[in-house]
Amino acid sequence: MKSVQVSLELSSSVKEFVNITQSYDYEITIKSGYYVVDAKSILGLFSLDTTKPLTVEIHSDNCDDLLEKLKKFAV
Repeated sequence: MKSVQVSLELSSSVKEFVNITQSYDYEITIKSGYYVVDAKSILGLFSLDTTKPLTVEIHSDNCDDLLEKLKKFAV
């Protein structure tokens, strides 16, 4: 499992983030405090406080291409 901190303050960023994560077969979750949601769920992401940095947890060790795409959201 790999983790990365992201910032998704704009609704357009949330939409772009979900579009990226939906193209991967492995599980990807996103955490805000005690809350954990599926990173492929736009409704789940909008239920979180996106004004603060979020932690993305990628449940795969072979995810370098995804990490490269998520660099634009990195904190």
